[in-house]
Amino acid sequence: MMDVVREHIVVTGMVQGVGFRYFAVMQARKLGVQGWVRNRLDGSVEAEAQGNGDAVELFVSALRQGPKWADVRAVEVTDMAPRQDTVGDFRVRGL
Repeated sequence: MMDVVREHIVVTGMVQGVGFRYFAVMQARKLGVQGWVRNRLDGSVEAEAQGNGDAVELFVSALRQGPKWADVRAVEVTDMAPRQDTVGDFRVRGL
């Protein structure tokens, strides 16, 4: 059985209005990571990602870089317990 991990991620900096959420979706789907991403009222972007440990690590690394127009200042990652009911792909979620 693969090593499944789940992470809660908050990205701060110039990360709204630059295609960050859609960048996250494309990266997650490419890596086979499940979860969601959304803008927060404080100007940051929040995500939850679950999948193979290596894939989630690559996903977080991609978020640290961000899309071309983003200016990522900080990425906070918190470990979470994997969920059995997480199915489907990665999507943009509302507030």
